Amino acid sequence: MSSGGSSYGDIHRYEPARESTAAAIAIVLLTVIEVVFVSLFVYGLMSAWASTEFGNMFAGALLAMIFIDLAFILLLYRKEFLPDVMIVKKRRRKWEDLYVREEDKDGVGVDTGNLTETLKRAVYPYYKK
Repeated sequence: MSSGGSSYGDIHRYEPARESTAAAIAIVLLTVIEVVFVSLFVYGLMSAWASTEFGNMFAGALLAMIFIDLAFILLLYRKEFLPDVMIVKKRRRKWEDLYVREEDKDGVGVDTGNLTETLKRAVYPYYKK
């Protein structure tokens, strides 16, 4: 931790993961269910379940359950086993996001004195003076 002002890249907050046993057991059980769903889906593809209307809906529901189960596994893992880390980032000004130099941040004025040259360049960009 830095003292006083935080500079770029400093870890502002670090809370270690809880690593609860209940979450580990839940992840293992959800993984077993995930393997069952994937096995059923692969068996259904090999047995051509999707050739009937009901089989097609069943295969789609199995695929949906696979992704929902995977989402719960990832949610539990992220919440219980990854540390909570906040890193200080440097806030950039808006004109820096556009790759504009600081002296050019206000833009360039329109030159109305030479309007015909400007129109020629707009119509034909390779026009020579």
